[in-house]
Amino acid sequence: MGAGTVHDASLGNEIVRRINELGAISEDPVKLTRIFLSKELRKAADLIMGWMREAGMSAHLDAIGNVCGRYEGDRPGMPCLMLGSHYDTVRDAGKWDGPLGVITAISCVADLNRRGKRLPFAIEVIGFADEEGVRFASTLLGSRAVAGTFDESVLNTRDRDGVSMREALVQFGLDPDHIGAAARARRELLAYLELHIEQGPVLEAQNLPVGVVTAIAGATRLAARLSGMAGHAGTVPMALRRDALAGAAECINVIEQFCRTDEGGLVGTVGYIQARPGATNVIPGEVSFTIDMRTPTDMHRKRAVADVVRQIDAIAKRRQLALQLDVTHENRTAPCAPWLKQQIAQAIEAEGFSVFELPSGAGHDGMAMIDIADVGMIFVRCRGGISHHPDEHVALADADAGARVLLRVIENFGPRKA
Repeated sequence: MGAGTVHDASLGNEIVRRINELGAISEDPVKLTRIFLSKELRKAADLIMGWMREAGMSAHLDAIGNVCGRYEGDRPGMPCLMLGSHYDTVRDAGKWDGPLGVITAISCVADLNRRGKRLPFAIEVIGFADEEGVRFASTLLGSRAVAGTFDESVLNTRDRDGVSMREALVQFGLDPDHIGAAARARRELLAYLELHIEQGPVLEAQNLPVGVVTAIAGATRLAARLSGMAGHAGTVPMALRRDALAGAAECINVIEQFCRTDEGGLVGTVGYIQARPGATNVIPGEVSFTIDMRTPTDMHRKRAVADVVRQIDAIAKRRQLALQLDVTHENRTAPCAPWLKQQIAQAIEAEGFSVFELPSGAGHDGMAMIDIADVGMIFVRCRGGISHHPDEHVALADADAGARVLLRVIENFGPRKA
């Protein structure tokens, strides 16, 4: 179906209707919030499993709370092409981030089922229970469990209400001692494909509904603390000050300028800052801030982080500030497999759209799944590039275009040649 072809957008209509239905399940009636192992997540899981069964799949909850559906191939028990994304949200979220991939995959399987079409492989659709990491500050819990890389030490982590993950699993109806049962073997998967909103403005700028993801950028996060000397705002001369906030401001400017002048896709963000003692008439004696740096290749990111750290250290020494800098998070880049990128590109071209490749600066479940399968991703344009916000939106025509591309990839899928 070409870009200029008129059709009934049947897949898109079904997807948008279900996005709205799922988006109504929230712990807050005004703001969408659906976090890991909450009663709202359980209600959402039951709704998604119902859709999976309507689509001709068998469906169940696995040991971590992932929603798993399976559509058998032309013979039962065959390896699968796995399609997935997550169904948890951040707080005060948009409706599309995560659920679009799950719901689109279900709609594609339903289309095959309506036509009575079986393929020479099984299709599995998985809705990961935790990608965002909101509740227990550990991301990708659902996909890590499937990939067999779940760190069981996080079971003792507590949420802001003091509930441990172990307790939350039991309340959800799951057994925390059996999370290992969610793990899948590499031989069971032919590939992992994820359709997701872009969460950025690039496709919109290109006037394209879909794109081919080249890699999921790795990320390094650091916690910085600068310690100087608090003092009276009126009595300490400027030349004698050890102002931690002025030092932090210089560090933040260095980070921005370093990333702005980089030509390799580097992005850097200081998303949190706190000054103490935090009074109008007191020179800040201690400042804490975070640094988030991402780029499409690990080597580039590691060099960039090292360069920025050297510059921050030099600023601290010159200003006579004590510096503490800790790495709090490090995720390696997950490159998308060339053979999957090629099949996605062929499907996009066959639908009448220009093929455009772009990296993902945001993290996705593919970062965990790459440990057991080759990974491919399709991006769908989102309005204004807005994400993690109630204004997050995908046009009906774009939801439909994404579904048609994914369906074409599925129907023409060829496993990797040995």
